[in-house]
Amino acid sequence: MRNIRPAAVAGQFYPENARALAHDVRAMLVSARPSALAPKALIAPHAGYIYSGAIAASAYVALEPIASRIRRVVVLGPTHRVAVRGLALPGVEAFATPLGDIPIDTAAARLIAHLPQVTVSPQAHAQEHALEVQLPFLQTVLPDFKLLPLAVGMAAPQEVAEVLELLWGGNETLIVVSSDLSHYLPYDTARRMDGASAQSILKLEPLQLHDQACGATPINGLMLAARHHHLTPHLLDLRNSGDTAGPRDGVVGYASFAFTEGRGNVG
Repeated sequence: MRNIRPAAVAGQFYPENARALAHDVRAMLVSARPSALAPKALIAPHAGYIYSGAIAASAYVALEPIASRIRRVVVLGPTHRVAVRGLALPGVEAFATPLGDIPIDTAAARLIAHLPQVTVSPQAHAQEHALEVQLPFLQTVLPDFKLLPLAVGMAAPQEVAEVLELLWGGNETLIVVSSDLSHYLPYDTARRMDGASAQSILKLEPLQLHDQACGATPINGLMLAARHHHLTPHLLDLRNSGDTAGPRDGVVGYASFAFTEGRGNVG
């Protein structure tokens, strides 16, 4: 019997019905503005699709021209329910969504298993939505890939970057950091804070506060790696829940970024 991590937030953050989910994801991708980029890495939000799905789609639509070459996707996101020291592997063989099962890249997991900051915690992944909500987009855009999901807890950016360095690979490897931006601020305040955070990311400067982004730790690790590999960041979309489907008295910020090698032309 295979050890599969079942979908935990289907029916809450996105549709549980496979046909409805496939329809919604495709519709968001069609509505997203295409970009002539060939991303090595993405940052995408992880709220319910009604709130942040369109912003996430702006990241994933950029993969369509290069989808056939991507075989490994490393997804890093913050832990919301279970405290973790370092970066946690899930200890399973596959992740399930209503669109099917995604096999875990066990060879990639072995590449980082010796690092002291890497642990195995099925509990950290069991109810975590930050990684899961990215998966239907990946399943829709990519024809064939393996997944390496990492739940990031208390870790230094250098520890995240060290993991990314071992997993960097070539054109076959995509890195995705799952993060929202500010949380539950008034609309205008959130726009100012999120705009400043976006400018920091575009300059590859670390975010100073987790109030700026729940995934600040994996974002900062990615920016260290991006500096080392001379990646160029591009802002694809920047909005908040007050722009999409929520009230404006307390909003959550969302942004999508693509990081490209060289000028980012489609290869």
